[in-house]
Amino acid sequence: MSDVAVPPRSPLARLAAVVRLANGYVLTVLAFALVVCVVWQVMSRYTQVWANKMPLVFLADLLRLIKPSTVTDELARFMFMWVGLLGAAQASAYKQHLAIDLLAMKLQGGAKRALNVVIECCIIAFAALVMIKGGWELTVKTFANDQVTPALQWPMGYVYMVVPVAGALMVFFAVVEIVNTLSGREGGAA
Repeated sequence: MSDVAVPPRSPLARLAAVVRLANGYVLTVLAFALVVCVVWQVMSRYTQVWANKMPLVFLADLLRLIKPSTVTDELARFMFMWVGLLGAAQASAYKQHLAIDLLAMKLQGGAKRALNVVIECCIIAFAALVMIKGGWELTVKTFANDQVTPALQWPMGYVYMVVPVAGALMVFFAVVEIVNTLSGREGGAA
């Protein structure tokens, strides 16, 4: 048993851990489904070619029944958007996003913490204005116009909904990072 006492985690830190975990599970399921859709799309595209070269008639007829899927192509594109944007939110939660840290490496103490807070405030401003506000307006507009996807006939608002969702996650993780920085606990992902 260790003699080092582990400080109790705050409710905000526990909530952030749950949100990160849930987002990770959603990303895993979406990425797996994306791979399945793409593999099915590629394989179904070649079944017609294989059917023409098949010496066994019953297998050739069976392969001709499998038509190239238009649904999986569209679904893969939409899942790619969701994986990309939710993945960006996950990267910001673990501070693994693209960063230019030349200045941050040279600063120490209070100046470094102040820079971290300013950076997180910029992330909040961008995510709130562009992703949440702009994404919400786009989502509402596409729902109001009854815009649907060509193959699946789903409302496009469901596709665009990932923009404000990812923006809200980024704002949440930036707030957690600011609270951790101001309270002296560096690294919100820990």
